[in-house]
Amino acid sequence: MFKKILIANRGEIAVRIIRACKEMGIKAVSVFSEIDRKSLHVRLSDEAYFIGPPPSNQSYLVMEKLVNVAQKSGAEAIHPGYGFLAENYKFAKLVEDAGLAFIGPPSNAIELLGDKMRARKAISQSGVPIVPGMEKSIASEEEAVSFARDIGFPVLIKAAAGGGGKGMRIVENPKQMKDAIRGASFEAKSAFGDERIYIEKYLEKPRHVEFQILADKHGNMIHLGERECSIQRRHQKVIEESPSTIVDEDMRKRMGEAAVKAAKVSGYVNAGTMEFLVDKDKNFYFLESNTRLQVEHPVTELVTGIDIVKEQLRIASGEKLSTRQEDIRWKGASIECRIYAEDPYNDFLPSSGKITSYLEPSGPGVRIDSGLYEGCEISLYYDPIISKLLTWSSTRDEAISRMKRALLEYHISGISTTIPFHLLVMDNKKFLKGDISTHFIQEEFGKKEIETDHDELYKVIALFSALTDFQGKKKLKAPEGKKFKQSSWKIEGRRIGLRRFGF
Repeated sequence: MFKKILIANRGEIAVRIIRACKEMGIKAVSVFSEIDRKSLHVRLSDEAYFIGPPPSNQSYLVMEKLVNVAQKSGAEAIHPGYGFLAENYKFAKLVEDAGLAFIGPPSNAIELLGDKMRARKAISQSGVPIVPGMEKSIASEEEAVSFARDIGFPVLIKAAAGGGGKGMRIVENPKQMKDAIRGASFEAKSAFGDERIYIEKYLEKPRHVEFQILADKHGNMIHLGERECSIQRRHQKVIEESPSTIVDEDMRKRMGEAAVKAAKVSGYVNAGTMEFLVDKDKNFYFLESNTRLQVEHPVTELVTGIDIVKEQLRIASGEKLSTRQEDIRWKGASIECRIYAEDPYNDFLPSSGKITSYLEPSGPGVRIDSGLYEGCEISLYYDPIISKLLTWSSTRDEAISRMKRALLEYHISGISTTIPFHLLVMDNKKFLKGDISTHFIQEEFGKKEIETDHDELYKVIALFSALTDFQGKKKLKAPEGKKFKQSSWKIEGRRIGLRRFGF
């Protein structure tokens, strides 16, 4: 086992990996940009090294800096976390060439599966069903329109490299193609350093179901079951859960076997995810692979009891998988709410600033993966996800009730967060029934405004004032009429989330 590793990331995922290292007796080395100097991952690590200014292309994305720090610190391996360079095969190759272990799949597997067009071609040859689409990048607008007409609009333009909803556009007719190509290509270049894009058939109201896999260097490969990831906004996952309400035991077996088969095409090693789209008739199609640790990996950890990060470390050090497929058991239900520094009452615009007070929920079946503390700064330089709140219980209904309770206890002030939005989802009738698709947010919350009466407003103001030690006289503009839109109210520039306090 390694004695020291470098974590080439920041925020909550860096904290998550550091904690796994400490439990395994491994020293953790962190890196930080100027704006992250006081971050929690820096405080918790055994050693920390400065790597540059806040922009990621001058710090967290500079491969040579990261490898140099690893060598200087005496680290034996590098864990990339997720985002940044986690799916960059050139970085994995640089790490390998430097004589260090890359805690993830080998560079050739990342190169194959990370290139969505090459991956589609290879996996289709294995017999796993895939979503209809291009096997080469778009060369011209005319070619794109012709191909889209052949498979039928609407279509999805996607980045050939990377993931996380970046470089993605829905095109419903030929007139939208030009702007969609330009926008997707620019975003893909900015996010992944690769401007190639391609076309895929856009399935109407599918469900997004992914399978977690683990593979060691000795030829052993298993899957840890599915995660339901259909609740998405702008192609970015917002809420995940396991098990999926659409997947039964037989379907789990067939999808799991397909996931393992798809992964074996590339000679995969370490942790990864095979993602599928599922139609209303429960037909599933391979969508793409994520050659890294996923944001939502704790959902699977809660229902299987397997620590995926620790498995990654063991595998990378040459050990065999600690369990066999036949020994995997799924117990209970888990849900994850991604907490973003965004304003749900203002079109989810990013929110930045200092966290003036911070109180995490606790109690049975509650888990938080976070890099937050009172007084820390949230900037606009990086992804707006700031923490992940998870609950587990023996049934899905109980896990949802526990999540509602935990969300109401979760107090973050100084910035806007998506906590109020998550509370709305937990109360939604379709969500409660498991009747969801990738269109869920668009259909259920696209134009919805929350309204209340004056008495409830006064209760919220009083409670908000008490919780934040509100002092001095504040001028509040009175609402017109008997109803008001929640988004029109502010105290000290912060949005009031009425549902946040349970009214």
